[in-house]
Amino acid sequence: MAKKETNKKEVNKNKKSFSKDFKAELKKVIWPTPKQLVNNTVAVVTIVLITAAIVFVLDVVFESMNKYGVNKIKEAIVTEQQDTSNEENNQAEENNAEVDETEDAVVEDNAGEGETTPENTTAE
Repeated sequence: MAKKETNKKEVNKNKKSFSKDFKAELKKVIWPTPKQLVNNTVAVVTIVLITAAIVFVLDVVFESMNKYGVNKIKEAIVTEQQDTSNEENNQAEENNAEVDETEDAVVEDNAGEGETTPENTTAE
């Protein structure tokens, strides 16, 4: 029982010493005058507004750069890919035409030699 009563006294003492210490610390604080308070408040609000304006301007600039710049790049890439695919198609068609001409020439050469080809075979 003696220990519990001692603990309660220590807790009460700590509470009282805390509040006394707290009051002593508050007395040491140098509180601003109303004029200083207004000046500091105006300075903080001004800095916040300037920072917000800078961020807004940068946001608009980067958004417009992204909107117009990226779309132009995309269009250029798509156009380039289409041009490349058209060139590849033209080359493929030219190659097919050359292969057809070569096959026709081979078939004509073979037909003269008496070999059976689908073109010179007759139905029996």
